[in-house]
Amino acid sequence: MSVAAIVLAAGGSRRLGQPKQLLAYRGETLLNRAIRIASESGASPVLAVLGAEFESIRRSIQSPTAIPVHNDRWRQGMGSSIAAGMRALAVCAPDAEGVLLLSCDQPRITVEHLHALIAAFEAAPAIAASAYAGVNGVPAVFPREAFDLLRDLHGDKGARSIIEAAVCPVVAVIFPGGDVDIDAPEDLAKLD
Repeated sequence: MSVAAIVLAAGGSRRLGQPKQLLAYRGETLLNRAIRIASESGASPVLAVLGAEFESIRRSIQSPTAIPVHNDRWRQGMGSSIAAGMRALAVCAPDAEGVLLLSCDQPRITVEHLHALIAAFEAAPAIAASAYAGVNGVPAVFPREAFDLLRDLHGDKGARSIIEAAVCPVVAVIFPGGDVDIDAPEDLAKLD
């Protein structure tokens, strides 16, 4: 099954005070790490939805195959970034059977975890979601049946709302460390 990936990286990192996309972690930026891991998982193409500081962050992308997508409505919230990524996906990979959504600020993400999500998705026509901190969330792989719902998201409503609505079966894949994300200065210690 063909699975594309959308890396969500459009936010302004207001609470952090610096672009989290450009934070260094294990020798690469969080954004480049997320793009690389998505590519290594077998997802193709890999789109990176950018918004705040678009040009400088776009220039930082090292992957020659990653497709930058500009979300000029990034201030409206996560839903607008998912919708922008889905619109771009319809153009560059119209036959994709699934889409892997992930954010650039979950430093504990691994190729192995994304492989497990894609395998769970391929084994059953279902949403394969990461399970952590008592919830199912992203990274997650969504089937075509959910594409319209993802494209219609707006504001701060993210993909978890679709997972919780159970528009199709959901398979949970344990994600140790999935609750670690980088939002505020005190979160920088989690990068160690």
